[in-house]
Amino acid sequence: MPRHPVDEKLPALKMATSGLQHVAAMYAGVVAPPLIVGAAVGLSATELTFLTGACLFTAGLATFLQTLGFWKIGARLPFVNGVTFAGVAPMTAVVASAKDKSDALPIIFGAVIVAGVLGFIAAPFFSKAVRFFPPVVTGSVITLIGVSLLPVAFGWAQGPNPAADDYGSTTYLGLAAATLVIVLLLRRFTRGFVKQIAVLLGLVIGTLVAIPFGVTDFGPVADANVIGFPSPFHFGAPQFQLAAILSLCVVMVVSMTESTADMLALGEIVGRPADEKTIAAGLRADTLGSALSPLFNGFMCSAFAQNIGLVAMTRIRSRYVVATGGGFLVLMGLCPMAASLIAVVPRPVLGGAGVVLFGSVAASGIQTLVRAGLEKDNNVLIVAVSLAVGIIPITAPDFYHAFPETAKIVLDSGISTGCVAAVVLNLVFNHLGKGQDADEVTHPMEAGEDLKAVPAH
Repeated sequence: MPRHPVDEKLPALKMATSGLQHVAAMYAGVVAPPLIVGAAVGLSATELTFLTGACLFTAGLATFLQTLGFWKIGARLPFVNGVTFAGVAPMTAVVASAKDKSDALPIIFGAVIVAGVLGFIAAPFFSKAVRFFPPVVTGSVITLIGVSLLPVAFGWAQGPNPAADDYGSTTYLGLAAATLVIVLLLRRFTRGFVKQIAVLLGLVIGTLVAIPFGVTDFGPVADANVIGFPSPFHFGAPQFQLAAILSLCVVMVVSMTESTADMLALGEIVGRPADEKTIAAGLRADTLGSALSPLFNGFMCSAFAQNIGLVAMTRIRSRYVVATGGGFLVLMGLCPMAASLIAVVPRPVLGGAGVVLFGSVAASGIQTLVRAGLEKDNNVLIVAVSLAVGIIPITAPDFYHAFPETAKIVLDSGISTGCVAAVVLNLVFNHLGKGQDADEVTHPMEAGEDLKAVPAH
């Protein structure tokens, strides 16, 4: 029996370059949370570098758990794990409420440990929700994942600092556009391996193009140490504070919801649909990785949606490629100088490549929706409303400003709200009272048969 592409081991060079491409695609997403939280705490440049390296190291360990796995832990799909951005707001809130800023990180780490342990226990029960994710739901959620990530790419394209005068300048946007064109040309006019690493090559060429414009900063390489290890509990032993624990437990629920949607999306893309067993194993990897992460000064870990776009575009489905990427993340955590090489890539260059990556996720969702039975009124309404609900945080960021901060953790995640809306609407329209209108095939914006039968006056 032939081996599934997910379980294939590719040649060493292809494995390394493809794995590095995954790291390049998700690097900015991993380092952003520790930079934001570390700055809020008031860490020095040296300590901030240490915290960033720790998060890279723990992201690599969590990726190993997810891709290689052991026992009933790990989805064994080409999944990259890293620091979830959903935790940034509550973590900065913890920092703001801490009387002594030196206690902030230990309080955060304690809350993450508890949330991770509770999530690990809840994983098999949470995974039972998979039966409520038919194509009409998964397609909506996958599309939302891509659409929700696109603003991140647009933000990168405008430059590294939103407060700077040159943010959104023609230079930055031009570099993003040039990178996008380079990736598209490589995808169109090359073949085989070169075509598959088009994004990585686009990032390298885009970085070289950016040098004459003074956008590429090699300072991080010059200042970085060659060797560094994230010593356990570097910032102090974890502290357990109830308010912080409750806040991070909410984030864990959001993270598990998004990870479930991501696993369903990736399963469709690689041709190995994620069943209840796979999702339970994947959630165990997420939550165990989160529980262990604070030991090495890292934050809560979750599946990275942006890498799904890379799998969709390159069609390299081997989980060992992503495990190799996890190896690079661990090395970067142990070698700050290696980590700084990825940091050299200008943000606008990442933005140009991100348009292709994140757009590919949305396109995969549309492909799933094509076979979701959209000739039925019910399914069209499910897609329409769930997409609308999921897009609210993108198009109207202050829409939920009057809600409590705890509620906003969930509501400000378009993927989570859209996913919940799609599941609930699918239950209402396709399960409760099934058979009443199950076979309607009229377009929802067209008159039904009973209205068409009424003569015009």
